[in-house]
Amino acid sequence: MPELVSNSLLVNQKRITIKVEQENHHHGHDVGERLYLHRHSLVHALPSHLKIIAALAFILLVVSTPVTQWPAFVAYFIWLLTVVAITKIPFSLLFKRSLIEIPFIFFAILMPFFGSGEKIQVGPFDLYREGLIAGSGIVVKGTLGVMTAIILSTSTTAREILRGLERLKLPVLMVQIASFMLRYVNVVNDEMERMKVARESRGFEATGVKHWKVLATAAGALFIRSYERGERVHLSMLSRGYVGVLPHEEQPHVRFSVWITAVLYPLVALIIFVTQLIIGKM
Repeated sequence: MPELVSNSLLVNQKRITIKVEQENHHHGHDVGERLYLHRHSLVHALPSHLKIIAALAFILLVVSTPVTQWPAFVAYFIWLLTVVAITKIPFSLLFKRSLIEIPFIFFAILMPFFGSGEKIQVGPFDLYREGLIAGSGIVVKGTLGVMTAIILSTSTTAREILRGLERLKLPVLMVQIASFMLRYVNVVNDEMERMKVARESRGFEATGVKHWKVLATAAGALFIRSYERGERVHLSMLSRGYVGVLPHEEQPHVRFSVWITAVLYPLVALIIFVTQLIIGKM
């Protein structure tokens, strides 16, 4: 009987270990880099600060375009999908990550049913024209913005984005906070996984509300451990001469041709924007 119990415990522990290893396998990326997709493309090779500028400029042009100018938005989508192809991002991955905007789409769908002013008969429904235009604008412009953010996050690691923001003169304190958060989110995640293994090795399995107390206690313990670890790291940094500013990396000079390549993304959008203005005045 003791041998049977021992063998059962060994099998259970092995099963838990395999499960944790599978959950911790991130295809070569840390927790903070799961959005990044390694590819050898023209967009991946661009400096991060230029990609941030290009993305913000493109979004600004899209937001500035009147929602009634549908040909312009069709051209924006065609150009954006062309950039996605250049970046070598699978369209299935683009679609999957774009689902994050579904709550906003639900909100936009409800807008035509509420409001005032002129009504439009669409099948059995009476829709308000202003609400319909506003809802369409949220869906179209929001989708273009989300897809642009996906291109940026897929072609640029989180650390490169932070370096780009620092190069764009974002407040140093904000960059450092984000950098520390990115660096230690993996440490906290590993600590959480070890606590989970410890609970499961003792036969614990959360199945309902009655186990919330145990999970709350574990969450409190995780917070205390993370806080104490942060204090130790801060004292260690102070003992090594940290005075509130991290060492700056020497930034290589960006060639003019690289600037032209990066600016091409919002430049095409600017051409579309100006073209729709000219056509609208004719």
